[in-house]
Amino acid sequence: MAEADTMEKLRQVTLWLKEVFENQPIPHYEVNPQTVEILYNLKEYSETRERDLAFLVEDTEQKAAEYEAQAKYLEDLLTKGLGLSLSSLSSEGATYLNTLVNSAITLGTKDTSLASFFCAINDMSSELYATESKNKELELELASMNKKLTAALAMEKRLEEDLRKTRDYLEVERVKAESRSQNLKFLRDKSEDFKIRIKAAEEKLAANGLDYSLMHQSLVSMSEKLEEMQKEVVPVKRELDSYLDLTPNPSLVQVKVEEARRELNDLEAELSKEILMLTLEMPESRKNKFT
Repeated sequence: MAEADTMEKLRQVTLWLKEVFENQPIPHYEVNPQTVEILYNLKEYSETRERDLAFLVEDTEQKAAEYEAQAKYLEDLLTKGLGLSLSSLSSEGATYLNTLVNSAITLGTKDTSLASFFCAINDMSSELYATESKNKELELELASMNKKLTAALAMEKRLEEDLRKTRDYLEVERVKAESRSQNLKFLRDKSEDFKIRIKAAEEKLAANGLDYSLMHQSLVSMSEKLEEMQKEVVPVKRELDSYLDLTPNPSLVQVKVEEARRELNDLEAELSKEILMLTLEMPESRKNKFT
C-alpha cells in the first residue's frame, strides 16, 4: 500500500516538474520515498499558491471593473445630471476635486460623502489614540528596560572588578604558595642533608671507637650521680668541722674525727673511682679534648 502511494506521488511529481521546466530537462535527483515526499509537498504548496494567486488576480480584476463602473457612473452623473465635466471645471475646482479624491483614497472611504469622511476620520482618530497609547506603553517599557540595562551594566562592571580582584588575589596566593613550596623543598633538602651528615658523623665516630654510653643521656645520668655524691660529702665535712671545733674530751674527739675522716676518705675515694671510670671509658680523642 505504501509503495503504491509512493508511486502515485512520483507520477504526480514527474508531471508537475515537466510543467515547471517545460522544454528544459528535469534536473537529476535521487528517487526514494523521502525525496518523493519532499517534492510532493513542494508541488502541493506550489499548486495551492498558484490557486491563491489566481483568486487574488480574479478578485483584483473584479474590483477594478467595479471601480471603473462606479467611476463611469459618477462621471455620467456629473456630466449629464449636473452638466459638469473636467474640462468645464476651473483650475481651483479641479484642485478641490483632486484633493477630495485623494482624501477619499487616503481615508479609504467607499465614496466622497460627508458621512463617509466623518466615519473614516473617527476610525483614524481611534487608531491614532490606540497607537499613541501603545507608543506610551512602549516608551514606559523602554524606560524600564533602560533602567534594567543600566543596572545590568553596573552589575557587570562590579562583577568584572570583583573578578579582577579575585584574579589578583589568586595570583598573590599562587606566588605565596610557590614560595612556601620552595621553602618546604629547601627545608626537606636541608633535613635530608643533615640526616646524611649526622649518619656520616655517627659512622665516623663509631669508627674512632666512640662509646655511645657517653652520649648525652649517659653523661647527664653520670653528672646527676656525681652531684648526689658531692651533696653527701658536704654534711660529712660539716660534721668533721664541728668535731674539730670541740675542746673537751680529746680522746673522744679524736675518735670521732678519725671516723669522720675515714668516711670522708671513703666518699672521696668512691668519687675518684667514679671519675676514673668515666675517664677510662672515654676515647683517646675525647680525653685530650677534656684535658
